[in-house]
Amino acid sequence: MWIQDLREACERFFDDRAEGQVEVRRIRREWQSAHSEGEVAGPLAEGLDRRAARLLGATDSEWGELLNDESFWKPGWGSTVEEE
Repeated sequence: MWIQDLREACERFFDDRAEGQVEVRRIRREWQSAHSEGEVAGPLAEGLDRRAARLLGATDSEWGELLNDESFWKPGWGSTVEEE
């Protein structure tokens, strides 16, 4: 659910990276709050944080590439152990 919400938010701003990054920060605060309340498991929160870091550090061209990269949105992206 969180990954899909993040992806949909980013895609709403596919042509405006700066606004998309504002949205990433907003969603990140939501899942960090949910994680601190025990509603989001550690591995999921870590995966979301990895994605958020990449999105927040992206240039205009990288932003578009990330949004179109199907593997970026799959569970387990960026981890050493793939999630199922």
